Parts: sequence; C-alpha cells; structure tokens
Amino acid sequence: MVDVTVRGAGIFGLSVAWACARRGARVQVVDPHGVGAGSSGGIVGALAPHTPENWNPKKAFQFDSLMMAQDWWAEVAQVSGLPTGYARGGRVQPVLDAHGLELAHARAEGAKTLWQGKAVWSVEEASGEWCPQSPTGMVIRDTLSGRLHPRMASRALAGCFPPVVADAPDQGAVVWATGWRGLLDLSERFGRMMGAGVKGQSALLRYDARDAPQLFADALHIVPHADGTVAIGSTSEREFDAPDTCDDQLDDVIARALSAFPVLEGAEVIERWAGVRPRARSRAPMLGAWPNRPGHFIANGGFKIGFGMAPKVAEVMADLVLEGRDTIPQGFRVEDNLPS
Repeated sequence: MVDVTVRGAGIFGLSVAWACARRGARVQVVDPHGVGAGSSGGIVGALAPHTPENWNPKKAFQFDSLMMAQDWWAEVAQVSGLPTGYARGGRVQPVLDAHGLELAHARAEGAKTLWQGKAVWSVEEASGEWCPQSPTGMVIRDTLSGRLHPRMASRALAGCFPPVVADAPDQGAVVWATGWRGLLDLSERFGRMMGAGVKGQSALLRYDARDAPQLFADALHIVPHADGTVAIGSTSEREFDAPDTCDDQLDDVIARALSAFPVLEGAEVIERWAGVRPRARSRAPMLGAWPNRPGHFIANGGFKIGFGMAPKVAEVMADLVLEGRDTIPQGFRVEDNLPS
C-alpha cells in the first residue's frame, strides 16, 4: 500500500515526495516522461533571493527556503549518494546609475533586519576578472544566493525513494505537481486561467569557475557549476510554438552574456536548452488542497524560483497532506487563483 501518490517528477513533485518519505510515508511518484523531463531538467539552477525591501509573505517564504537549502540538499545527497551541485556561493550584480546606487545602499540597510543577520547584501567596488561590468564602478554582492545543478538535484531527489514509474493508479493522498500542462488542465477544469507556461532558453558553456559566485546583469543569470561549466539563462517567452526548440533568441542571450561578461569570451557552447516553466496566475507557487476533490492536492507554479522554493514548499505540503496542518501563506493558496 502507498500513503501518498505524487503525479509529476519535476522539482515540486520530487521534493514533496521526499518530504513525505522522510516522515515515514510510503510514496510513489508517477510521471510518464520520467525524472526532470520538463523545466526541472534545465541547466541554470540559480537560487537567487528577492530584494530585501517591501517585505511580504512571498519574500519571507523564499528567504526561509533559501536558509533551509544547505542542510536540506546535504541530506538529499547523503541519502541518495548522488551529488546535487548545491553551493551557497553568493551573487554579484552591477549598479547601473546614481539612483541604483542609492537603492542598493538602502537595500543593504534593509537586509540587516529582513535577512536577520543570516546573510549580507553589500555595496562594494567592482574588482577582479570574475565581475560584471559596472557603469558606476560599484557592484552589489549578497551572500544569500545559492546554486545547484537542476538535473543532478532532480536525480538525487529521485534516489531518495522508490523509482519513479510511468503509470500507476492513485493510492492514498494524491499530489498533482504536473507543471505547465497541469496548469492548462486546471484552467480548463475551473473555467478560468489558473496559469500557463513561459518558455525559457539557456546555454551551457565549458568554463571552470566552480568556486566563483553567480553573476547577474542585463536580466541574465550566469551560474558556475561544480562540474566546470557555466550556465547562461534565460529568455522569458509567453508565446511559443515549439516548447523544446532553441532559436535565434538564444543566440541573442549568448551575445548579451559575452558583452556583459567578457571573461567568457571564447568559451565553448556545449549545450543549448529550451523548456517551458509553469507560472501560476498569482505569480507565486500554487499550493494546497484541490477544491471539492477530497484527498487531492496541488503543488505547481514554481516558474523561475521552483528550486529555490522547493525545500519549504515540500515541508508545508507534507504538513498538509500527512498531518492536515495548513501553514501555506496567503498568496500561495490554490484559491488565490480562483474566481472571487
């Protein structure tokens, strides 16, 4: 017998299954396409925080999850015996003008309180080769950002419980974590747009900066991985015909990255990736009980922050599914996406 059936082997489905399994539940994960077949099989893996200002439940939830990440992913690696690529190496981004510099200093002060002394947001002089070009000569450096390798992390999670199966009947509580196509299905069921997919394209370069922080400039994430590669991403395309196909928009991303980060000039592009990320209507993850469908639950809408949110999403969903304890904040709830 199974206590929890999770439908979907992306980051939310795998994380919820692991959180339930580590509490003693018998779980099965069902996905006809296998582990990380959607956007969770990507290559970027930036775990970046929101700015430390205008605090709200979404920012607080993400902060808690990022603070949980190091121990959480270390346990996944220990139990599975597989690497996740996780490291909390921080992030550096340029300050573009005088107004941005004023904001950066104000946010540094805000971080002292909002980040509870557990991480730092500082304004420093740009220096060194591994640094974005900055018109002001100043950069923002934070110590909260982390990174992991999405494919490694997904495989490691899947190694913490029985193998993912392509098909199986529902047993026990059922968690639907079925990505962007699942959001379209929900929209059809509820008769309104609950969410949709946003296509992203990214590239992987052969460049060893494994101990360096991630960089962010011109809306691009530059993420060094522990295997001697650097990921560049990504586009955000609301309209698309070919979900898994790369095109000249990725060429533009690569060109912008090389312009913003000359240190990468000449690095070999070893992979181009395209996939569709699930974005809920509320723009926050959609979590909770499926209305009027007892025993069924929804965990979807990770969009660009799914891996960063995963540790806490998994724990609050396990609270709800196994213990009936609802600790999901306002703005994340399924009903926040429903008609009023």
